[in-house]
Amino acid sequence: MCFLHTFLYENNFFGQRFSVHFTTKGRIITYMRLRNIPGADEAILNSEYCIKEPESKKGNWQSVFSSTQPLHIEIGMGKGNFIIENAKKYPNINFIGIEKYDSVMIRAVQKLENTELNNLKLIRIDANEIEKIFSHEIDLIYLNFSDPWPKTRHEKRRLMSPNFLNKYQTIFRNINHIIFKTDNRKLFEYAIMTFEEQGFHINQLCLDLYDENDPLNIPTEYELKFHDQGFPIYKIDVEK
Repeated sequence: MCFLHTFLYENNFFGQRFSVHFTTKGRIITYMRLRNIPGADEAILNSEYCIKEPESKKGNWQSVFSSTQPLHIEIGMGKGNFIIENAKKYPNINFIGIEKYDSVMIRAVQKLENTELNNLKLIRIDANEIEKIFSHEIDLIYLNFSDPWPKTRHEKRRLMSPNFLNKYQTIFRNINHIIFKTDNRKLFEYAIMTFEEQGFHINQLCLDLYDENDPLNIPTEYELKFHDQGFPIYKIDVEK
């Protein structure tokens, strides 16, 4: 069975962003243009869920919520299904969804229209800036279907690389707790190796999440798509 690789690139000629899906054999399956959505910036800025100057909250993120509770973040939340459903299911936990692109984040904002969740906020930042936004206040990081950055020279861009794990160490409140899901076998193997090298303990490791029928699993949009296409979903839960 082949496994799907998904990443973003810039078309230098047209200056447009696309999502490109590759199999391990290197052949393109689909293209999905990430279009600029008119009014996205304004809608994001006007949403009660979106924090406009997140760097100003560093070290004091509990102040944006109605209650002081454990704080979980998802880096690369996409269209928001995972983080929104978690906030609904676990009102005793505060959640922050992080996304880089307006054209993707706006979908989460739209889903939240006419919805009242006091334990959810969204921020628009590049993950590289994560340590400028938080300081020793996060209890759990979710990494779902992250960009695999398959080329060796791009290893530092992978969200579970030593580069990012060092950044995360500055934002965790106490225990470094990460849950990672992907359809990409090579990225999953890389994550296992990196977590072990960095001294993480494996709490859970799934080679096919749906075969194990985890009743607590909340899927992302990509997860449902890949599962429906017959791809296994890998999951690892680690901490140190």
